[in-house]
Amino acid sequence: MMLNLRHGPSADLDLARAAAAAVTDPLLNRSLDELGMVNDVRPTRRGGVTIELALATAEHPHRDELAAAVRVAVDTAVGFAGGTSVEFVSMPVRQRAELAQHLRTTTRPITGLGSSCRIYAVASGKGGVGKSTVTANLAAALAADGHRVGILDADVWGHSIPQLFGVHSNPLTLGGLMLPVPAHGVGLMSVGFFVDAGEPVIWRGPMLHKALQQFLTDTYWGQLDILLIDLPPGTGDITLSLLELVPDAALLAVTTPASTAHTVAERVLTMAARNAMPIAGVIENMTATVCASCGQHTTIFGEGGGQRLATQAKVPLLAQIPLDIQARVAGDRGVPVVLGSPSSASATALRQLATRLPVLRRSLSGRSLPLSVL
Repeated sequence: MMLNLRHGPSADLDLARAAAAAVTDPLLNRSLDELGMVNDVRPTRRGGVTIELALATAEHPHRDELAAAVRVAVDTAVGFAGGTSVEFVSMPVRQRAELAQHLRTTTRPITGLGSSCRIYAVASGKGGVGKSTVTANLAAALAADGHRVGILDADVWGHSIPQLFGVHSNPLTLGGLMLPVPAHGVGLMSVGFFVDAGEPVIWRGPMLHKALQQFLTDTYWGQLDILLIDLPPGTGDITLSLLELVPDAALLAVTTPASTAHTVAERVLTMAARNAMPIAGVIENMTATVCASCGQHTTIFGEGGGQRLATQAKVPLLAQIPLDIQARVAGDRGVPVVLGSPSSASATALRQLATRLPVLRRSLSGRSLPLSVL
């Protein structure tokens, strides 16, 4: 057996273990040491080393990425003559349950006082204004800029986030803890992952409230920088539940230049104001269509709706997003237009929007505050 014995066989294996343990699991964003995933480190007959990793879930979506990162780390730290190989085994049930409990107790909740996560509820007065498309592309643009971003698709009846990101797999579970579905650098949670395509969701108020609560508290979001919540249109049960469950959320109102969209969007802003919910601003979508041949802009939905709404609410107009064919194609392909066609007019406006999001916090006035006994 030929090892690269720079420090002796035992010392080299210890160095290999330490190097592997320091690698971050891309699924849970924690070190392999903290997660207890380095199961075994053993020499091979050809002077190499095998790192055995215990996966919390057999369907780990980043197996190859994780294996490559471990090989690089070990080769850099030790450099075995026979190279580094990585093998995977599954964690025992008890270890998975213990890991899930560890994640629950060591992760700061994304909601409530003290959370550093910025939460934006993306709302509209009516359907068909492109609210979900704006949400998906805003998230993708923020993630591309290095932010840790999640989307909670609370549009139960019209869930379209899975389609817009091109994913239809079920979320992985870990000891009763759901893991967001990763796509294009964004963690996703949607009722669309739990129902068959075309199947209607027929839920009443209490069920909607419970589902939203579970998506918030029984999902391992990790240390997010920004969470976007895609609300259903209007001012129904889910929006009211959101005010209760996510008191620090700020509202992003999406409308079009059309007067009908502007009128109904006013109701959403009025509801937010009456409930002391901060309003981050207004986003005008479909400001104009862009000709694919000549680039000419045509305001087929009218003009000024977004600005009038922002002026009335005394909030900023954050973006005016044109409608081009690239945006439509991107939605059909399941690749956000900011990634698939970054030079398009719509993608440019959406990336600019990602840089303009204000940081707002809801006032403590009228809120129930946690008490601790010293």
